[in-house]
Amino acid sequence: MAYAPGRTFGVVEGGRIVGTVMSYPSRTAVPGGAVLPLAAVTRVGVRADRTRRGLLTALMRAQFDDLRARGDVLALLWATESAIYGRYGYGVATRARSVRVTASRAALRPEAPAGGTVRLLERDEIIPVLSAVHDALALRRPGGITRPPGWWEVAVARHDGGHLLAAVHEPTTGGSDGFALVVPRGNGQPGTLDATLHVDDLHVADTAAAAALWRFLLGVDLITHVEAAVRLDDPMDLLLADQRHAVVTGVADETWLRLVDVPAALAARTFATGAAGHVLLAVHDPLLPDNAGVYRIAGEGAERVGPLGACEPELSCDVAALAMAYLGDRSPSTLAATGWWTAHDPAALPRADALFATDTVPWCGTHF
Repeated sequence: MAYAPGRTFGVVEGGRIVGTVMSYPSRTAVPGGAVLPLAAVTRVGVRADRTRRGLLTALMRAQFDDLRARGDVLALLWATESAIYGRYGYGVATRARSVRVTASRAALRPEAPAGGTVRLLERDEIIPVLSAVHDALALRRPGGITRPPGWWEVAVARHDGGHLLAAVHEPTTGGSDGFALVVPRGNGQPGTLDATLHVDDLHVADTAAAAALWRFLLGVDLITHVEAAVRLDDPMDLLLADQRHAVVTGVADETWLRLVDVPAALAARTFATGAAGHVLLAVHDPLLPDNAGVYRIAGEGAERVGPLGACEPELSCDVAALAMAYLGDRSPSTLAATGWWTAHDPAALPRADALFATDTVPWCGTHF
């Protein structure tokens, strides 16, 4: 994955780079199906002997100014350290569930969808085939993103000289609608049978494709376990004859979202049309004060009705806490109960929950 021209910022001191931040152009889907321009932010860092001097804040401000000028409505990143990014307006927007399945004992229920054919790809097929499948699936779910230029080359190159399995699902109707990129890992002890398939990348169009791929992975010879990170609503355990063979080993933050342009982001997202009434939400954004204001959110859409203080809001939050509800991962009442949002009028919380509710759990599935 090469540097994206014009999207890298650095701090140079004494002729040496002591801090960087960069992004790649991408797109993401939001509730309702709208697709927004997105900055996939990565390579954020300040040299260890230059921290706590405001360099990262300066880099973030410069990047936000650049993203706004480019028209990027949202920014997204994976946080190595979770304590850093909230101060810059990023909030956890998608989460993932880690599962470990005992392959030597697990079997799918006879009633599980049969699916089509699973085919292993040759090395030179991996990028063209899987990139095409991902392009078709990426924006079907809120939080999914298109992959930046060079993403696939880096993903495959990481495993040069090692084992890398790419399995694609081909339904009976033709084409391809799911894939798994898998790395076998042993325990390093000669003469022992303890090999794990680690699923690096798993995307499917539907449950039939998922069932076919899991059936294949759990049936690979000499494999004792399969590990994967899946979306929170993934029903893979319901496919198994014995659900206890799938153990959830963790639930963790996946992507962190920053609303660079709050008015545009709220206007693009749909809110539940069946919800009664509206709510007045005050949004605070110290780094990008143009985003601050009171927003009227209703089933017919969202709009800014005035600056902070112009009218009495029913609810309020900062831009990081808004990001936590924006894609539908957390409800306003849950965020208010835990102190992320403030309810000036508690009666507004059920209305806000109904407006922000989605029927699809957000998920990204693309690490960068």
